[in-house]
Amino acid sequence: MSSSIRCTARKRALTWSAGVAVAVVVLAAGGVSSATASAAVPVSGSVPASVSVVPGAHNAADVTFAQQMIVHHRQAVAMAGLAASRAHSRKVKGLAVKIKAGQGPEISRMSAWLRAWGQQVPAPTASGMPGTHHPSCSPGPGMMSGMPGTHHPSCSPSPGMMSGMPGMHHPMPGMMSSGEMARMMAASGPAFDRLFLTMMIRHHEGAVQMAKTERLHGEYGPARAMARSIIASQTAQIAQMKALLGQGRHGCLTH
Repeated sequence: MSSSIRCTARKRALTWSAGVAVAVVVLAAGGVSSATASAAVPVSGSVPASVSVVPGAHNAADVTFAQQMIVHHRQAVAMAGLAASRAHSRKVKGLAVKIKAGQGPEISRMSAWLRAWGQQVPAPTASGMPGTHHPSCSPGPGMMSGMPGTHHPSCSPSPGMMSGMPGMHHPMPGMMSSGEMARMMAASGPAFDRLFLTMMIRHHEGAVQMAKTERLHGEYGPARAMARSIIASQTAQIAQMKALLGQGRHGCLTH
């Protein structure tokens, strides 16, 4: 049997396995929510800052989920942004587009929740890494706008955010270190594809873990619904990435 035939057969087997995994995940999650469905639609430009917030009771777990998942999502978006100019495989590039399209609007929604609750919104960073020990944050209603003469007020992170800050003993699961991000930025071609898939699988697994915690302890309905959507969509993407990674290891992941 020629190598091309073996490669085609392997692709079909891996694609079938990934498809079955996706179907199981969606059914287990009770179908695909609107948030999950929108993840496959590319978005252009920035997400509007004004996002409607559904009234409802929330607790500390909801605040922690939103604050940490914003930081987590931002790093995923930063990782996905590298694929356009560095990835070799069109499948990897397409997956990266879907990740950005799905997680960008979720960042906007979670930021709106925090502002409505009077909680801090983690400040964006250029590298996608969590902020420094004294991060700037966007003040929500009722929060001080900062000291006179400062354009970027510092504020102390809440206990929920502390676990994702540098130097903390319990970082957010799945987050890449600055060294790992540097490795990805320095890579290109098939080497980038392998790094991207390997690291994004771990990143997604961390997000699923965080979302499951929200499902267990959160109170705010939209946050719990988003957590369910994250579990479904990212578990499906993990299956897809594992299949692509398997193709790459056997020389089958081309265009």
